[in-house]
Amino acid sequence: MEARTTALVVQPGEAAGASLSDGAFELLADGGAVSASRLSLKTGADGAPPHRHLLSHEVFYVLGGTMLFRLGDDLTTVGKGGLVVVPPGLLHVFGAAGGEVADVFVVLSPGIERFGYFEQLAAISRGEAEFDSLVPEQDRYDVHFVDLPDWRSAPSR
Repeated sequence: MEARTTALVVQPGEAAGASLSDGAFELLADGGAVSASRLSLKTGADGAPPHRHLLSHEVFYVLGGTMLFRLGDDLTTVGKGGLVVVPPGLLHVFGAAGGEVADVFVVLSPGIERFGYFEQLAAISRGEAEFDSLVPEQDRYDVHFVDLPDWRSAPSR
């Protein structure tokens, strides 16, 4: 990974985007020290499928609405102005809380070029591709999927 010697500036309207069936995705920075994006979700919509990252921390800052997170075995809601930091290796999944919309700023550090992943995830959400098409790309994008069909339910202890 080549170090940047200049600042990265992304002006409004310059970010790459992808429409989802239940929201929209805007990629602000891809790879390098960070990958940064903004995700807007319609009422009760899921974000990415349950997964973990082996290399990156993932940081979520809720810009609006309320998010529901599954972090390992814990379920938690986070409202506007809340922050979640997910360390490498921790199973996590997220979405707009039931009855809520959500707008979230997401940073992965170190960054990994992942726009291809988000384009594919968007195509899957719109019914244009199958989820299995992402499975061979888990190492490339540092997104390792976990089978957790009912992630919004608290696990029994």
